[in-house]
Amino acid sequence: MHRNDYRCKQLRIFLTAICSLGMWLPMYAQKGQQERAVSELVARVLPTYKDSFEFETIPKGSKDSFNISTGTNGKVCIKGNNGVAMASGFYHYLVDYCHANITWDSRQLEIPAILPKLKSPIGKSTLYDARYYLNYCTYNYSMSWWDWDRWQKEIDWMAMHGINMPLALTGEESVWSEVYKEMGLKNTDLNSFFSGPAYFSWFWMGNLDAWNGPLSAHWMERQKKMQLQILSRERSLGMTPILPAFTGHVPKALKHYYPSAKIKNTNWDAGFEDIDILAAEDPLFDKIGQLFLEKQTAIFGTNHLYSADTFNENVPPSNDSTYLDGITKKIFASMQTVDSEAKWFMQGWMFHYNKAYWGEKQVSALLHAIPKDRLVILDLYSESHPMWETAHAYYGRPWIWNMLQNFGGNIGMFGRMDAVAKEPYLTFKKPEAGNMIGIGLAPEGIEQNPALFELMLQNVWASDTIAVSSFLHKYIRNRYGDTSTVLNQAWDILHKTVYNGGLGEGTPESIIVAHPMLADSSQRVRTSLNYAPKDLVVAWKLFLEAPPKIYKNEGYLYDLTDVTRQVLANYAYSVYTNWRNDLALKDWKNFEIHSGEFLQLMKDMDMLLASNRHFLLGKWITDARACGITIEEKDLYEKNARDLITLWGDVLVV
Repeated sequence: MHRNDYRCKQLRIFLTAICSLGMWLPMYAQKGQQERAVSELVARVLPTYKDSFEFETIPKGSKDSFNISTGTNGKVCIKGNNGVAMASGFYHYLVDYCHANITWDSRQLEIPAILPKLKSPIGKSTLYDARYYLNYCTYNYSMSWWDWDRWQKEIDWMAMHGINMPLALTGEESVWSEVYKEMGLKNTDLNSFFSGPAYFSWFWMGNLDAWNGPLSAHWMERQKKMQLQILSRERSLGMTPILPAFTGHVPKALKHYYPSAKIKNTNWDAGFEDIDILAAEDPLFDKIGQLFLEKQTAIFGTNHLYSADTFNENVPPSNDSTYLDGITKKIFASMQTVDSEAKWFMQGWMFHYNKAYWGEKQVSALLHAIPKDRLVILDLYSESHPMWETAHAYYGRPWIWNMLQNFGGNIGMFGRMDAVAKEPYLTFKKPEAGNMIGIGLAPEGIEQNPALFELMLQNVWASDTIAVSSFLHKYIRNRYGDTSTVLNQAWDILHKTVYNGGLGEGTPESIIVAHPMLADSSQRVRTSLNYAPKDLVVAWKLFLEAPPKIYKNEGYLYDLTDVTRQVLANYAYSVYTNWRNDLALKDWKNFEIHSGEFLQLMKDMDMLLASNRHFLLGKWITDARACGITIEEKDLYEKNARDLITLWGDVLVV
């Protein structure tokens, strides 16, 4: 490298660091910042009682912890070693002493006028250094159209449930725009690169280009502003957000400006065009990777944690261990050149998705290319298909046990309650589990099955396995604002049916959501159940027998709607079977009767779901349109919103 080029490069890195330091150091340096952040959280969640709590930061022991007591002034005093610990202490007090409950769909906050006093202080500490949250796909299946108000509620929820390492991807397109424009590309080049807003998860993971674009300058500015708010709030609470790094996905136009670049094509799915991947051995790879991190740090700051997945649902071009070692080292080097403290977070999903490729030799080569203390593996699907067991616990690398649970943002009732109540703790205690440092949530979609997520996050402050029945009875009391024998019975049935899920990928789906066909299932729709449909009918009837005093409770109304929807969705299959058999027998009279029943059932389900705002399509569409400022932009976002939940791409997959 020419000496002047070297000096310019070093100066750029120095200025980036100074800019980042100037942006973030005051926030960290202000005494009491995290106490104030938690006090502001209380004011948002429980404004009437905002002056009834006081918070104090205490030195960290070996693990994060909090303790709760009643002060001499009558206030509830919550001490913790950071904002997340204090916020968790606040929520623990609400749940255990005020019988409150906060989920995505409802808030049961009927708090006693005089807050309960503690006879003696209580304390909790966590076994887990890392409590990870989010999946790339969550950013679109659930979060595509979120505004700051919705993000603010989510960050509060995260803090109260002990999350300290959230994936933070919002607004990254603005960083990439700056990178490629500095490299000579124009807006017209990037219009055929950036996807539409509902498809960024797969754009970020290097699966597709341009789909449902182009992207407006307004969108980029909106999301950039949002990311600054998100990161500021998360950091003020003591969280350490995980930002992305470069993995090789480049615009097709790059070849025009850099004709000697070593670029290969790859295809994620037959319904989409090939994308371009820059070879790691090309000097341009280092340049782009470093430039991206410099600009990202200058704009968004850094906590030195970076997400990068080179081969997400794509088969590498070679299974040679030397190749895997080389490309992994190159990616990490591009991080480390800019940030000497860089730590790489890698999804272990690829080891599950492409088992035929990822043999012991390949996994070992990839993992050993990075120093042990600089790589964290996200065992993404631990509750069903834990990969650490076949991957030698990732050869001593730190790794995190995750509940995936949801695929595609589907809303069916589903989960593995017994697994998430026991396996995190049991695995953590196993010597053969190696260096398990934490637990997390990695669902493709959220805002569904709230009881399951509440149960999973009980593990954060638990010191043993969790008794599901005891948890559920307490959850029912808190969620509905009262005890109920029939609802306890109903939830015991839900535990044994929908929440005793098999090993399939996510919730079974209703035949109603499949495109028209005469088969039992398709590649994208799995209709088989692991329980007898009639058993769920019993739970539904018990929900209808709930005491009238909870009829207006928002959580009860959500659960009643959801159980009814699931019962009807299950019943649809038997009606479908009837008219399909009629068709095979050419029994046109009965075909007309049974097909009419099927169509009426769909209308009935629409009427049911229209009764509860959490199940409305209209909100999804309205939120999408609200993100635009011109009619053209609003129309494009509505197309994105509709496509994602119906066709997904142009091609119907059978």
